Amino acid sequence: MRVLLPDLPEFHALSGHDEYSVPGVDFGFYSHEQVPSEAADGVVLWLARGETREKLLKTPGLKWVLTLTAGIDHVQPHLPDGVALYNANRLHDRAVAVHVAALMLAAMRGLHRFRDAQHEGRWSSTSTPNDSGLHTLDGQKVVIWGYGHIGHLLEGLLTPFGAEVDGIRSGTSALQRDGLLSRADWVVLLLPSTSETRGIVNADVLGKLKPGAWLANAGRGNLIVTADLLAALDSGQLGGAALDVTDPEPLPQGHPLWQRENVIITPHIASTTTDLVARGASLTRDFLLTLQQGQEPEGRVLDGQTY
Repeated sequence: MRVLLPDLPEFHALSGHDEYSVPGVDFGFYSHEQVPSEAADGVVLWLARGETREKLLKTPGLKWVLTLTAGIDHVQPHLPDGVALYNANRLHDRAVAVHVAALMLAAMRGLHRFRDAQHEGRWSSTSTPNDSGLHTLDGQKVVIWGYGHIGHLLEGLLTPFGAEVDGIRSGTSALQRDGLLSRADWVVLLLPSTSETRGIVNADVLGKLKPGAWLANAGRGNLIVTADLLAALDSGQLGGAALDVTDPEPLPQGHPLWQRENVIITPHIASTTTDLVARGASLTRDFLLTLQQGQEPEGRVLDGQTY
């Protein structure tokens, strides 16, 4: 079996001669400057964009692709017929869940406002506790839209803080969904970007939310119609938004979302950790060993769903 890997030290270790290596596999390594032209059975995609990704997906003899991302929208439309696609949900799930919980806690405690005051050199305070706008998650009704593995992990993080968590799944009826949304204090989006989900949070959906509810998005930016989001923030229909992803992305300088006091933005880094590359190489090793044993690895994507 020949496999193309990113040209990074952590992945080169897979071709070594110690207990971390994967014997019986012939490895090639690609970078933005160089993509091997020889045939290969599989490609592991990591930070491969544009022309580099296109070349890799046209590798002769390609049978499978492992993308070390949770999202697949950057790969699936360009995947040749008959090539199996795997993603790496479990590589990112814990970090994403922790990031979303952190955003929610920061919003409830007003940390974004106090950070703004810090930059202005201003001691921000309020006259009475009732005027503070500070809350906890105790008793907050949280609806996770896209209730998969990350959603379950997030629920486990939020429950000890007193949050009451419900999930919207693919099988949830429109009537049930709207009922959950209408009672939610928080709606958390963890959906992938597909033809069915793009723009799913629009003015109609935002209008169904309880006035003052918060929206968090760690799925894809294009789940939300940005103009409708801004209108809901300005009208007070939304209490605020915590966004790790936006549409457009990156968010350009001068975009109105930057100026909203009740919006917290992080630059699509929910899954980022200092050991992410090492963990990606370790997942790749497990994936290859599973293939060598004639078994089906985790993460197979079929019809946009991960199995």
